[in-house]
Amino acid sequence: MQLTVVPQNGGRLMQVSFAGHPFLFVNPKYEGKYLPPTQSQWFNYGGDKIWLLPEGNNDEQHWAGGSDLLDDGAYTFRKVSEGQQCEIELTSPADPQSGIQFVRTIRLDADSPRIAFHVVMKNISGHDVEWSMQSVSQYDTADASDRSRLNHDFWTFAPANPFSKYLNRYHVRFGPAENRAASVRDNGLFALHYAHVAAELWLDSTVGWLAVVDGATSYAMIERFRYEGNKPYPGNASVIFWMNGSELRVNDDGIPSLSSGADGENPYYLEAEINSPLCRLRPGETCTLDTEWFPARGSSKFQSIAEAGIVMRPLRTTRGPSGKVTLSGTFGVFFSGRLVARLYDEHGASLGSLPVVNVSPAELVSLATEIPSNEKAARLSLHLQDENGVDRGSLQEVPIRSAEND
Repeated sequence: MQLTVVPQNGGRLMQVSFAGHPFLFVNPKYEGKYLPPTQSQWFNYGGDKIWLLPEGNNDEQHWAGGSDLLDDGAYTFRKVSEGQQCEIELTSPADPQSGIQFVRTIRLDADSPRIAFHVVMKNISGHDVEWSMQSVSQYDTADASDRSRLNHDFWTFAPANPFSKYLNRYHVRFGPAENRAASVRDNGLFALHYAHVAAELWLDSTVGWLAVVDGATSYAMIERFRYEGNKPYPGNASVIFWMNGSELRVNDDGIPSLSSGADGENPYYLEAEINSPLCRLRPGETCTLDTEWFPARGSSKFQSIAEAGIVMRPLRTTRGPSGKVTLSGTFGVFFSGRLVARLYDEHGASLGSLPVVNVSPAELVSLATEIPSNEKAARLSLHLQDENGVDRGSLQEVPIRSAEND
């Protein structure tokens, strides 16, 4: 697990590499360079950073974006700890325009690839301000074997809100309203299949996670956050996806065309964005945003997220004539350790547990195994126990079927 941080370039986390796989987009145009803040241009270095919302140039209550002190200023760097926990702190310049200063900590633990982020937003002005924090992560969507081509098997997912305030349970903020790349599946999952056409899609998702899946390489990143239902979100959006690509424009004669970007090029990347609620702060007050990233193995057959990992092919349990139970399914896990089958009778009484297989986040888990079973077992829950013996939760819990009923 390797994180590359560039404090001078707006405190960016420029790259995350897990098991040799790099996740984030690094713009080759600016790689290894630093350009000082300017109001006339935005320097898109790539990577991951913190922005303000709402965006716009309507008034002083909107963040105009661009390469200002928060996006492009030099952040101070401090090592907080190393050893069992490696933690760093990045502090932005105090920005008189927005009245804001960011302090962001990034932590890695020795026993897992989990990345923990904690952001503090402080009002450094002498008057009240109201802003939302936005975690903006640019994922590389180029073909790993030929970077001049896009990755045709790149996806993002998030749970759609069944009581959404948006038409179709998501909002097209920018781009074509009729977009085959975006859909809400029958299971309530919003799915976005990357295409090289610019689009911004907003979700008022309340469950607290999004998934970025590279089906071509079978790697995935899960971003988790805590949704605060009693607080307002900017434009109601807790999650935003931006697909970078050609923009659809209509000229004065009503003729549509695809633009190739201000610089004549549109690199392949997708942004996954998590928003905090709007925070109204008096002078000196602060509010926080906490998120977690879990790199793992995954595929475009993605079904759901569990506490312990990713479900691609759901768990299936079948009791054969011998009395043994066959387990099948495909998963990605968030911690190294072992899967443990917990058995219950029809009344919910525990019948004990059995080890199933050793697992690692760096490897896809494809189950096709038999375990001995008490004949009274009616239900099975598949838990992940980490290397320290800590229960990390269940991947799935299902009834045990009889072979003759299949």
